[in-house]
Amino acid sequence: MSGALIVSERSTLRLAVLGVLVMSLLVTMVARLFFLQVVSADTYTQQASDNNKRYVYTPATRGLILDQLGRPLVANRTSLVVSIDRSVLEAQKDKGVATIARLAKALGTTPTALSYRLETCGPKAHAKPPICWNGSPFQPVPVAKDITQALALTIMEKRSLYPGVTAGLEAVREYESPYQANAAHMLGYIGPVSDQELADQKARIKAGELAFDDPNLLRSTDIVGRAGLEAQYDSWLRGTPGVKTLLVDQAAHVVGEAGETQAQPGSYLVTNINARLQAVVEKELVAAITKARATTEKDTGKKYKADSGAAVVMDVTNGHILAMASYPSYDPSVWVGGISQKEYAALTGATSNYPLISRATQGQFVPASTFKIVSASAALQNGYSAYQNYQCPPYIMVGNRKFSNFEGEAPGDVDLAKGLAVSCDTMWYQIAYDYWLRDGGNTPVKSPKDPIEKMAKAFGYGKRTGIDLPSETRGRVGGRAFKTALNEQLHDAWCQRAVTGYPEVAKTDPARATYLKALAKENCADGGVYRGGDEVNLAIGQGDTVVTPLQVATAYAAVANGGTLWAPQVAKGVVSSSGKTVKLYEALCTRCGTELEYPESPDEIIPPQLPAHR
Repeated sequence: MSGALIVSERSTLRLAVLGVLVMSLLVTMVARLFFLQVVSADTYTQQASDNNKRYVYTPATRGLILDQLGRPLVANRTSLVVSIDRSVLEAQKDKGVATIARLAKALGTTPTALSYRLETCGPKAHAKPPICWNGSPFQPVPVAKDITQALALTIMEKRSLYPGVTAGLEAVREYESPYQANAAHMLGYIGPVSDQELADQKARIKAGELAFDDPNLLRSTDIVGRAGLEAQYDSWLRGTPGVKTLLVDQAAHVVGEAGETQAQPGSYLVTNINARLQAVVEKELVAAITKARATTEKDTGKKYKADSGAAVVMDVTNGHILAMASYPSYDPSVWVGGISQKEYAALTGATSNYPLISRATQGQFVPASTFKIVSASAALQNGYSAYQNYQCPPYIMVGNRKFSNFEGEAPGDVDLAKGLAVSCDTMWYQIAYDYWLRDGGNTPVKSPKDPIEKMAKAFGYGKRTGIDLPSETRGRVGGRAFKTALNEQLHDAWCQRAVTGYPEVAKTDPARATYLKALAKENCADGGVYRGGDEVNLAIGQGDTVVTPLQVATAYAAVANGGTLWAPQVAKGVVSSSGKTVKLYEALCTRCGTELEYPESPDEIIPPQLPAHR
């Protein structure tokens, strides 16, 4: 009896556990059905509906870029474009083979090349964009641009020979060059949207930062700004594409249309640029470089290399950029419709001296004597008189090192103004060395004043100007802060090189390798010490200080206007395609009579280096 009782109790327990399990599953299923059919009904109804829809996008006409008087700097031209509807080809008995062959002959290409352009981009495509098609499979694929009017008429008149093939007009970007003004580095260029941009956008949609139905979302067929104003103001210029909604069956065959919205053209960007002035500045910059190349350096007997340069014209009262030129430059229209590998190599290679780099905003140059306005301002704020006479000997000694005037000149005693006019170096050497001694010399006081370094930062050096163009370089002020940060970053490497030397350099230049090893030993021992020679070099814009021409322009504009440091501004405003003012850009000052502190970190203090220039 006891055994039977135990078995009965076990059976009851099992049935109870099974009942609880069944009930739990039932509750879970009911809850899930409630969630799907009630809570998420709208979402899944929308997804089910979307499975039966496909979208065809019509690109919007990109907005124009105008100079201050409304002259087009960048516009659009009309191009005759041949497109192929792949669904029509698929419906033919031979899958469009004969049509492709006839069209390839008419276009002067091969059927294979034409077929590659019709492939959807992906692992199975024969080539990367823009050869393959990265748009909707239901959208006609453009396969040729700028065809002749005669060929377009032939295609349209002989539809039986070219089923699924159309020829129509399309807007293509054109860089107008009024008065032969190039302005490539300000205007920038356009190119296809990248896979990374689409992936980033998808992540933002998933995170809730963007709406999935936002009409301004990037699409795989979009052309976007890649540099200059084209990139900076892309959201204004791009416009909103038109959308045609197609209904498809389970086999993805089109069975109807569910609606269509028209494309909205992009807005016009009005700039502060004066096209006529821009052309003159570019011409004079080339003339100056040509003249420099014909000039012989007195100390070396060789011609100046003069491989690059820049010029900036800015309104000192508000920071408006009226003209800005960079040499070497390039033709931005080379990017329209895709660029060949050979053309890209020419734009990014050393042989052509990297013409894509804007020397005005990205070039890093030693400021030399242009920096002396900083030293003069520091002197006036630190007890030196503008009317006092200062010695300008041919050289002075700082420690055991001789610091000379250019070519050993000795104009005699000078006041501050004449010292600037004759560009006396030794006067500034003495003033800077005096600063350094006041700050404690090789054993600095707890809080050194470093007047020249602080004044340089007040003038905007070592900091981006804030111009409305992408990829601006910040440069650096080669003072005490820079040397301290540099030592923190490179001290271990210097100590290693002090032991190993530079065997890779010794193979081709043993003398330089010996010098570099000795320098590494010195830096390993006391690379963080800010010496008198560092300070006197800083005073005349030499040593570790590098600036952009745009920074120099903003600094001199501050001198001219009484001390206001304006943020350079290229864009004046945005106007709709119908002529309505959408936005005006106000002038912004980055220092309005008050010195600002510009924090520096080791990561920012040493910017990526561009090729060396003279």
